[in-house]
Amino acid sequence: MAADETGELANMNVLVSVNGPVATLTLNRPDKRNAVRMSMWAAINAHVTALTEDPEVRILVVKGAGDHFCAGADISELTNGPGGEYARVNWNAEEALANFPGPTIAMIRGNCVGGGVSIATACDIRIASTDSIFGITPAKLGIVYPTNALERAVRLLGASATKHLMYSGELIDAQRALRIGLIDELLEPDALEDRVMQFVETLVERSALTQVASKAMIDEVVRDGRVKPATTLYWETEMDKSGEVREGVAAFLAKRPVRWPWKRS
Repeated sequence: MAADETGELANMNVLVSVNGPVATLTLNRPDKRNAVRMSMWAAINAHVTALTEDPEVRILVVKGAGDHFCAGADISELTNGPGGEYARVNWNAEEALANFPGPTIAMIRGNCVGGGVSIATACDIRIASTDSIFGITPAKLGIVYPTNALERAVRLLGASATKHLMYSGELIDAQRALRIGLIDELLEPDALEDRVMQFVETLVERSALTQVASKAMIDEVVRDGRVKPATTLYWETEMDKSGEVREGVAAFLAKRPVRWPWKRS
């Protein structure tokens, strides 16, 4: 086994820090533009699963160390194709990100290509700098893209834009990525981190119940075309018993900071 396939180095290549209700996951392989090895996919899954199980963590920011977000999967591991165990580990990591119950934000600079796009699109919101470059590049390698990542791309970009990127493997600039809906906000490089942190602060001030319920229901609409009655009933019951509305209204009328009582179990 190569040295950087060990759990110890995988932990160094995927870092997590927690500051109160906000967790930050950093892809930490800057010398390789944060290209993701199989051991890193496994580490992403393990870290995000642990954060999901911690009710104190409300928001997850995903970023890359150095000048790039993620240049994709490490091609040296794909000589026999991305199937088998690799595909399973890759799939689980992206699903863990997609299923994190609270808001997730990809903070993107530099390269966001291949698996980098699949990581970014597994997040709820993508905020990028003007120096970002994007691409979905399986056609350069003869790879059939994983269906979970493909479905997310189609839901986000539509069929035509996804086909354009998939067929050609072309890299696009941040302005075009914004135009086709691949990213949500575009900032100058020196303003990116401040904007993300300001947005996170806003999210922390808002109701976690509203955010978690909204994410669950929006994802259900995207997946199934509607919010199921059982889902509506569940979240209405949570709202009624949580005390969130009473506290929100009381804080608003008293012009004081709100103290949200609800925590996800």
